[in-house]
Amino acid sequence: MAIQLAKRLLTIDEYHRMAEAHILTDEDKVELLHGEIIEMSPIGSEHSACVKRLNAFFNQLLVEKAIVSVQDPIQIPSLSEPEPDIALLHPRLNFYADAHPLPKDVFLVIEVADSSLLKDRQVKLPIYASAGIPEYWIINLEQKRVEAYRHPRDNQYLSQTISEIGEKVHLAAFGVDIACDQLLMPS
Repeated sequence: MAIQLAKRLLTIDEYHRMAEAHILTDEDKVELLHGEIIEMSPIGSEHSACVKRLNAFFNQLLVEKAIVSVQDPIQIPSLSEPEPDIALLHPRLNFYADAHPLPKDVFLVIEVADSSLLKDRQVKLPIYASAGIPEYWIINLEQKRVEAYRHPRDNQYLSQTISEIGEKVHLAAFGVDIACDQLLMPS
């Protein structure tokens, strides 16, 4: 019989204090999920190139309509601070200099998945849904498709669409259809 041990979870404030005290550094490559410090997956060249491609694409598409945030934290009170590959944020003149964005500031979160696909589906999806983030995409590099999740309720999304090369994915917040070819790396 397995013994379930009680865990002591960290708050976002405690996590930040660990960084301020240099217990955690930029070299640690971690994020806070459900009060636990989780190592992020290593970023390969295809993943990195896809993030750069998405950054350039969304900055061109949404000039002055959204801030394109790249691998920056989103605070999900009080036990999670994920760092999605891309987040489209409501515009602010100070570009969130006073505090990290909250779920209410987010139009869309995107995770680029190669080795992180299970974590992005099974761990991050429920976090984003329970926070009320309206739209979550997983750019699935291995299967060359975009998984779009919408209509969060509790810890899940009620709507899921899968779009592949040659098809379009709908960006609900802006009423725009985007060709998957523009989001995925060419073969």
